[in-house]
Amino acid sequence: MCEDIMRAVSGHRAAHEPATLDGFSRHPVTGQRYPGIRPHAGGRVVGVLYRDLPAQALARLDAFEGEQYVRRIVRVTLADGAMLRAATYVFKAAYAHLLGPGEWDFDAFLRTGKAPFEAQYLGFAHIPR
Repeated sequence: MCEDIMRAVSGHRAAHEPATLDGFSRHPVTGQRYPGIRPHAGGRVVGVLYRDLPAQALARLDAFEGEQYVRRIVRVTLADGAMLRAATYVFKAAYAHLLGPGEWDFDAFLRTGKAPFEAQYLGFAHIPR
């Protein structure tokens, strides 16, 4: 959701805009500052759609997201109501026990979690370009 983190991870500056993903919910990951999403009937995740990422950027994202996530094609809704297909990273069912209760709080992440997250995970220069 943070353009600066996305750019650092993907190695690419991409056009982006708000989007929602219905049928999923976003939860804190136990012991981490980042969230995981999972299928959830009636759920809705408010997020950001990054457009036209090249294959090289997707490969970097795949490497960064790691074993807990699988990239899936989903349908998102844009602010103007348009729907389109997009890729997102869904928490694998085998790791669902690591998802905490409740909704992950993006505002709290910005206030208190982003700086520690960046200190821990911004070794992005080591992700192959």
